[in-house]
Amino acid sequence: MNPWSGGKGRRTTTDRLRLIAEPPEWARFVADQTSTASQWPADAAPYDLISPARKRLGWALMAAATLGLLATILVQILYKSEVDTIGFETWRPVVYAYVLWGVAIGIGQVLTRGEDGQRALFLLPALLFTIAMVIFPTLFGFYIALTDWNLSSFSGRRFNGLDNFWQMLGDPYYRNALFNMVLYVLAVLVEYVIAFGLALLLNAQIRARKFFRVVFLMPLMLSPVAVSWMVGKSLMEYRFGPAATLARYLGWENPAFFSDPITARISIMVLDAWTFIPFMMIMLLAGLQAMSREILEAARVDGANAWQTFWQVTFPLMLPVSVTAVILRIIFKLKLADIIITVTSGGPGGATDSVSSFIYREYRDRSNVGYGTMLAMAYLVIIVVFVTWLLKFANRFVRNVN
Repeated sequence: MNPWSGGKGRRTTTDRLRLIAEPPEWARFVADQTSTASQWPADAAPYDLISPARKRLGWALMAAATLGLLATILVQILYKSEVDTIGFETWRPVVYAYVLWGVAIGIGQVLTRGEDGQRALFLLPALLFTIAMVIFPTLFGFYIALTDWNLSSFSGRRFNGLDNFWQMLGDPYYRNALFNMVLYVLAVLVEYVIAFGLALLLNAQIRARKFFRVVFLMPLMLSPVAVSWMVGKSLMEYRFGPAATLARYLGWENPAFFSDPITARISIMVLDAWTFIPFMMIMLLAGLQAMSREILEAARVDGANAWQTFWQVTFPLMLPVSVTAVILRIIFKLKLADIIITVTSGGPGGATDSVSSFIYREYRDRSNVGYGTMLAMAYLVIIVVFVTWLLKFANRFVRNVN
């Protein structure tokens, strides 16, 4: 008799619930067959089903392709550095070796990992693109940094070892550019305070709030070069600029904003801050709007004033957003060059140079590719080390505060 049907022998509600919780034997058998039909045995995985000979073949293929690529690159570098006479006239064989290496890696992954290797093939194009567009140019940059290569000379590129490195250590202009970068990065803290104040203002219930948000975001819509011409070359022009006229009216006899080293540095900081403070402001404003209003209302009910609410409630809750905004702003600041190149060209006497603008002028004014590349590679290492330390410090700081 069907246990789910009515009539004589009708099951009660309790019996039906028991049948649902404990299905009959045939239902359990079908469920077991269905669940195990598409699974591998418990003691065997697809990787374990690959024969050892096939794995050895795959590993040997990938190792041979890697060694072949490295050997081709090494031979070509030694030949181009005039250390050896064996090599190729162009770098085209290196490209061919790289393509063959990519094919061999794909085949080797399939041979050694089976189905997992086939899935890994979908990552292979991204890997090859990253190596071709990031890894190879970086390695080639380190190679160029070890050469004496000036575009104004007819002698061409010549390997000179660490001569560029020792020259960099004794270069006072490069040390001055590094010192300026420290000052420019410290200015981010002032920018953060201003951006946070503007975010709090635009988050409050004020009239024409949407209008002011658009107005404060306008500098971010302009390129730094446009800001340099509009503000640096026009408003701050020392003869007829409105800022210079106002400064004379206030008693500054010679308001040359870019003729004195200290004033020029401060002017560059102001121009750069005016451009990028809206970037930090919009991130902080988004964090403020995402904050729960109930928390702020609870603080007010508990008797906290505006300053206590900000310092003990708003600021700790906004700390992750603040750290993210400051770190991103520091990364942008480390690339500061366009405003300096447009307004001061590093002057007066290199006083306003950032590392990026100094490297640019080394390329443009002196055509010194080898030494300029050494400066760029050294700066790259400094940035990687500094940003890594900054991220660790920021994570530790947020954990300690929270």
